[in-house]
Amino acid sequence: MANAPAARRVVAYIDGFNLYFGLRERGWRRYYWLNIKALVQSLLKPDQVLVGTKYFTARISGARPGDSPARGLERDASRQRQCDFLDALGTLPDFRIYEGHFLDKTMQCFNCKHSWETYEEKMTDVQIATELLTDAFEDGFDTALLISGDSDLVPPIRSIRHLFADKRVIVAFPPARSSEQLKRAATACFVIGETKLRKSQFPDEVPAPSGYILRRPQSWR
Repeated sequence: MANAPAARRVVAYIDGFNLYFGLRERGWRRYYWLNIKALVQSLLKPDQVLVGTKYFTARISGARPGDSPARGLERDASRQRQCDFLDALGTLPDFRIYEGHFLDKTMQCFNCKHSWETYEEKMTDVQIATELLTDAFEDGFDTALLISGDSDLVPPIRSIRHLFADKRVIVAFPPARSSEQLKRAATACFVIGETKLRKSQFPDEVPAPSGYILRRPQSWR
């Protein structure tokens, strides 16, 4: 009897902020407490096996000098929610978190002089590109599953497909995220559906290795 073909090895690369802002744009706060590895597993085909999950993000800042008391409390609460979420992800086996830098910026309209706060995330796309290319050259995967809608990742995808004809790069677009450039560069692409997100939530309480209980934030219910 002929041996069954070996399962195709998959490494997943998740652009954390791209996924978060897609969920936020959809108004799907209830899905923020997301077990990323369970989501990735749900996206695999029967002939695929997950051999690594890599999550790329940056820690947001807490209260800043000059913040009003209310704004400072809001910033600290947001940072604590993110820390609890990253700690929950840290309980997952074979799951790596790569942290870049998160910079707050104040923008101003040249015409009306109205100002607003925004952010600038540093290093995430470079880190994802580096890991994609390194893993491809070290034959770490047969298929790369990229969860992002960031067109800055087109060059490494093109390079992998040009240099390694036997490797596939599949793009899974977060909700409310898409890129025609990524569609053309990838082997295939699809949009992550709400059902997958709903079925891939952490339990409301996640025990940390220390024994501390990480709890889903009340505002994420």
